[in-house]
Amino acid sequence: MRICILFLWAFLIWSCTKDHAATDPLEKALTSDHPKIRRVMDSVDRYEVQIKYTQIDRSKDSIVFTDFDFQVHDSVYFYPASTVKLPIAVLALERLHQTDSLNVLTKYYVEGDTIESTVAQDISAIFAVSDNLANNRLFELLGQNAINSSLNQKNIGPVRISHRLGYHSEDLRTKPLVVYLNDSTTGMTVPSYNTNPEPLKLQNIKKGIGYMANGKQIDEPFDFSLKNYLPISSLHSILKRIIFPEQFNPKEQFHISEQQRELLLNAMSTVPRKVGYDQNTFHDGYCKFFMYGDSNEEIPTSLNIYNKVGFAYGTVTDCAYIKDTANNVEFLLTATLLVNEDGIFNNDHYEFNEIGIPFLAQLGREIYDLELKRKQ
Repeated sequence: MRICILFLWAFLIWSCTKDHAATDPLEKALTSDHPKIRRVMDSVDRYEVQIKYTQIDRSKDSIVFTDFDFQVHDSVYFYPASTVKLPIAVLALERLHQTDSLNVLTKYYVEGDTIESTVAQDISAIFAVSDNLANNRLFELLGQNAINSSLNQKNIGPVRISHRLGYHSEDLRTKPLVVYLNDSTTGMTVPSYNTNPEPLKLQNIKKGIGYMANGKQIDEPFDFSLKNYLPISSLHSILKRIIFPEQFNPKEQFHISEQQRELLLNAMSTVPRKVGYDQNTFHDGYCKFFMYGDSNEEIPTSLNIYNKVGFAYGTVTDCAYIKDTANNVEFLLTATLLVNEDGIFNNDHYEFNEIGIPFLAQLGREIYDLELKRKQ
């Protein structure tokens, strides 16, 4: 009798789990038997997985979003890495839109540097190969106080951008930009003075069992409390405002021109080979983790992936709007996970290619397949 009761109880739990998975497509994708999904989901807490998925339904002139979350908590910290370049890029365009004397093709360089660039070139490099120097030039244009203030005014939060990428600097003063006003005249932007960041008080703000510093291992958790902070909900919200600006009231929108928005969307969806990078080094999936991150295949022309990835300190993230014009499929997907098996940070021993990117690639394929069936 006891065996029968236990069997019935197990059957009921299994049935409820299956029924819930059937109504929650994200859960259905995460219960896939594919090994690239299973090896992460079998130890999901260790990998600190967070995912947000949005179904998109169109009816005449209206758009309906249906959101599904997995372990999304603003209070649980993950390092956003290069995903912070997404708001910095669009805010740089907004700044130009407010400045009569500058445009996306205006040449400039950072004082003390020799690299000449334009905002158009920097935005292209940010999305094609996630270039840190291109991002930092736009960071100098804006300053972290202005970045944070602009995002908060648009009701995007929580968020805290506190530093440049690729190297450590405690300089709170932005560097002035030398701008070519015409062929023979230059001007200089006024540097901004930014406030010192307060330590973040979040769950999992200290990670691992050690970290490398000055060639030595420090045997204590790595403290991220002064690092950038851009949680899944805020990142996903930024992408929604870029792709579907009309779904937000004017105060919550990014105020850029149609030409600027077209430049941004083109940069977000373009693969490296189309803007001059060597395809052998930078394959199509180099910065397109969902669906293609673990493959050297070329992405079909009918499939457009507007996204921004980030990978640093063992954390790998992608935030994407995926649109297949051939099959009438479109959805938003943002996900992050931590792949640091030895628990040591800053030693460049992370499982990006072995575990992290393959998980995101397969997750993208699972969601895409579900969307295909949903649209049929």
